[in-house]
Amino acid sequence: MTDVTLKYASRAVPRYTSYPTAPHFSSEFGAETYAEWLKTVDRSVPISLYLHVPFCQSMCHYCGCYTKVTKKEKPLQDYADMLVREVALVAGKLPKGQPVSHIHWGGGTPSILPRDAFMRVVDAIRAHFTFTDGMEHAIELDPRTVTDELADTLRLAGINRTSLGVQDFDLKVQEAVGRVQPYSRVKEAVEALRSVGIEEINLDLMYGLPHQSRETIRNTVELTASLDPSRLALFGYAHVPWMKKHQRLVPEELLPDASERIALFDDATTALQDHGYEKIGLDHFAKSDDPLAIAAREGSMRRNFQGYTTDEAEFLIGLGASSIGKMPQGYVQNSPDFAGWIRAVEAGELPISRGINMDQDDRARAAIIMSIMTAYAVDVEAVARDFNVPLSPLQACYPALEELQADGVCARDGNRLSVTHAGRPLVRLVASAFDAYLQTGKGRHSVAV
Repeated sequence: MTDVTLKYASRAVPRYTSYPTAPHFSSEFGAETYAEWLKTVDRSVPISLYLHVPFCQSMCHYCGCYTKVTKKEKPLQDYADMLVREVALVAGKLPKGQPVSHIHWGGGTPSILPRDAFMRVVDAIRAHFTFTDGMEHAIELDPRTVTDELADTLRLAGINRTSLGVQDFDLKVQEAVGRVQPYSRVKEAVEALRSVGIEEINLDLMYGLPHQSRETIRNTVELTASLDPSRLALFGYAHVPWMKKHQRLVPEELLPDASERIALFDDATTALQDHGYEKIGLDHFAKSDDPLAIAAREGSMRRNFQGYTTDEAEFLIGLGASSIGKMPQGYVQNSPDFAGWIRAVEAGELPISRGINMDQDDRARAAIIMSIMTAYAVDVEAVARDFNVPLSPLQACYPALEELQADGVCARDGNRLSVTHAGRPLVRLVASAFDAYLQTGKGRHSVAV
């Protein structure tokens, strides 16, 4: 930890999984515009699909996702039926047999869908789209729900990458955040997945939780590494009780302060690197032969709502309530209101509730922020030239970087900007200098570290 990192750690900035960020999407954006965008998809260019399943068996106190608790099967069966209809609706506006290179299931807990319901959705996707060779088919899992039957279902569905939410292995921490799952249970889940041939396993950890200490997080890393995941994520807990009311159950007085959060992250990072994992971007780690590590080295890594990714598709189609899609023209979001989403799909209408149509300035700034977040460097003049926008409005962002430059977080040589090795934990702050929407007052964000 450095004094500089501590100085900036509590400043609130977006995570930049998109630009413009979601608070700036407009409700005036209509489904008609999205339908026109879908018509521009090239039959020869693979797209990506994201399916959101907003259900869990219980609510974890730290959760920042759009989800709800259910213990009944009927809502899950009904939701799957509506997803099948939405898949057909969207596919009907795309070229027949559109190729797909990535599929990602998120939530919530997407594996909460009963086996027959899950396979109905998978079969619908197979019927309407063409899977490319080597397609990544990923799903987020709660280890507590992974059984031998579920593992076999995932095999049948063609899942080849799974992400299991571990967060922390310390019982006291788990009890404080409402997510009790012993190491033995997570190990059983990993073994069940590997037994059916699913070898690409990601484990997600979290720092900044109540009762976490440098000792407990190092122990968590040791246990996690023993499971031999191919990738890991080390997310900072974002305490946003004004957005997620259930986070009020997290005892604020037990949350680590800024200096403690930094120490937790540094200790976990060092321990993961000691186990041979390469640090990827802001908060990911991977084995050197993992596709994400290779993409990071080759400069092809991207960042989207699922975090750092190898997915280079220009068209990301969101399916399910609240899901977000990305296209070259901008972003679209489905209605987060279940009833509204259902009504639209039943009426044969795209269930869009908001979005944003990007102009060239937005696209240029998005490219700058993407480059900073993934490569820790950018040539601003080259971006301006590539997007045919004036250079001067982008250069007008440079004064916002002066304090960071003086503190050694970043360096600038003319129009070339780089984040220093020491400044990498603060990369979001560097990126935020180019965010034209940040000062509008819309949205509140989590702390920088």
